[in-house]
Amino acid sequence: MSAVIVNNIIKRYGSKKAVITALQGVSFDVKQGELFGIIGPDGAGKTSLFRILTTLLLADEGTATVDGFDVVKDYKSIRQRVGYMPGKFSLYQDLTVKENLDFFATIFNTTVEENYALIKDIYSQIEPFKERKAGKLSGGMKQKLALSCALIHRPSVLFLDEPTTGVDAVSRKEFWEMLTRLKEQGITIIVSTPYMDEASLCDRVALIQSGKILSINTPQGIVDSFGKKLLAVKSNDMLHLLKDLKQCKEVEDAYPFGEYHHVVLKKDGEELLKSYLEQKGYLFKLKEAKPNIEDCFMALMKTS
Repeated sequence: MSAVIVNNIIKRYGSKKAVITALQGVSFDVKQGELFGIIGPDGAGKTSLFRILTTLLLADEGTATVDGFDVVKDYKSIRQRVGYMPGKFSLYQDLTVKENLDFFATIFNTTVEENYALIKDIYSQIEPFKERKAGKLSGGMKQKLALSCALIHRPSVLFLDEPTTGVDAVSRKEFWEMLTRLKEQGITIIVSTPYMDEASLCDRVALIQSGKILSINTPQGIVDSFGKKLLAVKSNDMLHLLKDLKQCKEVEDAYPFGEYHHVVLKKDGEELLKSYLEQKGYLFKLKEAKPNIEDCFMALMKTS
């Protein structure tokens, strides 16, 4: 059974003169107990989608269900069953850690003690600071408090909107480890992120750009579908190298990737590319590269 079903969701903003379509016919389903990632850059439509699924925003067209309940007709039932952690820290900054957690537990007619086992691994890391005002917490600690508050009523589906944005690498790693443990307890987790490297930590992912779903598959399935020769090249003049790569007839696409530029070839034209760069006078290093989610995303953007 699917925990979430989204069918042809369309969302528009603005007046008749200046309409922006944030979601353009988005459809997908999430299985119960799945860790599902929605991967895309800022402005792709991730937050609009999450707000529709958590009954905070109405879609202009399409339907969606969460735990079998319609997001429009059954919004009260959905609000009792889901946990939502928005991208922006939205807890009460003038309340202490403990007061925030007690407040959210009270809203859902439960207590911290009743569901403490669910949040123990997360909350225990900030419990020594339970009398500290939420506004005085570090980014990583705010993140853990927000997740604890979203879980305190034991939701069946958890929505996390860019939860690792703006936190350090260690906190990001710890957060994903926490999500893995929550998944083991049977909670369906839908997480959005602009970080392509986090896609590999999900069971399945949907790549989204400009309100359109580009692909839905397992992380490995998306990588396996790349299907073209990929090279990595660097030289002492990376700016001019990128411009020349884009003008080469053998190159389908080229873009910065760390200390290298990634180059997608139209055909197996590696030797022709080498000759082209030598004629341009470059001293360069060229090697074959394995595609990852980001390479696949760039390729899908070109063809969508």
